[in-house]
Amino acid sequence: MSNYLSTKNNRKSTKEEQQLYQHLQHLARHQEPEDSIDNFKTLFIDASGYFIPEIWQAMETIIDADPEEEDFHNILNRSCYILINRWLQTPQLQKSIPDLVNLFQLKPNRLATCWTSKRIRTLTSSFTETEKYLALKRLAQMFIKEVEENSKIEDKTLGKLINRYPYLYENSFINKDTTDEEREEIIKIRQKQQQKYEVDLSKYITYQRLPRKSNSVENPTLMKNEELNDAIQYFTGKVDGRQTLRNEAEMFRCYCDLTYSYRSFKDGLYEYLTDTIDYSYGKRKFNHKLYHKLQNTLSQNNSNKPNDFLILTTCKKLLNFIVIDSLEKPKHFVFYDLINNLGTIKVIGMLLKIVLFCRQAKPHLEQRFSILFNHYQGSTSGKVWWLVKSMETLNVALSTNFGKINLCCF
Repeated sequence: MSNYLSTKNNRKSTKEEQQLYQHLQHLARHQEPEDSIDNFKTLFIDASGYFIPEIWQAMETIIDADPEEEDFHNILNRSCYILINRWLQTPQLQKSIPDLVNLFQLKPNRLATCWTSKRIRTLTSSFTETEKYLALKRLAQMFIKEVEENSKIEDKTLGKLINRYPYLYENSFINKDTTDEEREEIIKIRQKQQQKYEVDLSKYITYQRLPRKSNSVENPTLMKNEELNDAIQYFTGKVDGRQTLRNEAEMFRCYCDLTYSYRSFKDGLYEYLTDTIDYSYGKRKFNHKLYHKLQNTLSQNNSNKPNDFLILTTCKKLLNFIVIDSLEKPKHFVFYDLINNLGTIKVIGMLLKIVLFCRQAKPHLEQRFSILFNHYQGSTSGKVWWLVKSMETLNVALSTNFGKINLCCF
């Protein structure tokens, strides 16, 4: 647990902060989660003294030093993760994670009796406005069991579906202050969820291929069976009776190795991506926009031989253009228009072609969808079903082409 005693920035933990972290580690190891949560509440939410005077004295020293707001938020964030990381190791205890995160929505039990209490309450309250707390809320959502078993997916907010999309986890739960240990735990959660999804999808495919299909194997997606079958066929089989998307990507990679100019690479990339786009739609606007975008990308390098940096940067800029640029510039009309005109499978197929050819761009694609997800996370799923369907389809595309399970062609 020593990782907790070092920070990601230049500021070193004080002796009192280390004392606080060691105390919370002791609680996590020796107390039931309910008791640890009560003590955490007394310390940070009520901020009205503590059952161990030395720990309260350490808190007073921390506050008397008048820490920057961000520094205290880092202390608070790390304090949460000390308990969370311990509970993550035991499935029965994971249900306590939402209880801890929800503490920050509670009001203190009594009026503040001193300046230290007032200051802690103010700093703790402002923590709920930070990206760190949003990441904690997204993580907590993973472990919330729905009380209403019959509640419709369409009526839930998009944020409640995050457990369905392991490729969102790292960008949703990890921030610049996340410690190495916290990062490792989140990656483990992603791997576990991804493995479960791939096993469920593999079972579905296997039973669909049997002479008599079994109704006992559930469709692991929110797509209709016909839609899922079409998606699997498109992402693993021959497109238009020619090549699989994976084979096309290999062929284009070979073409790039023989290409002597970046301009020629971009021309080839344009043909590679528009090959499966419906001509009547493409000729209206999209193909022109795509060609213009490529021609104006890093054009000062047009005469150079394409290298890994140029190829990766180009693919990232393409993903920004097709899906979404950033949370600060969340315009995604191109993606929405493509989905409505070409259908989800073909659009996700085009994105898959990019990351199959340039695998280093896959994390960037996942990040684009995290931005879209965060942009709409408070919306009712039914109102953004186009996005839900896109994320479900991307799940199938990535699992059938990057997953560890060898899924046979459908």
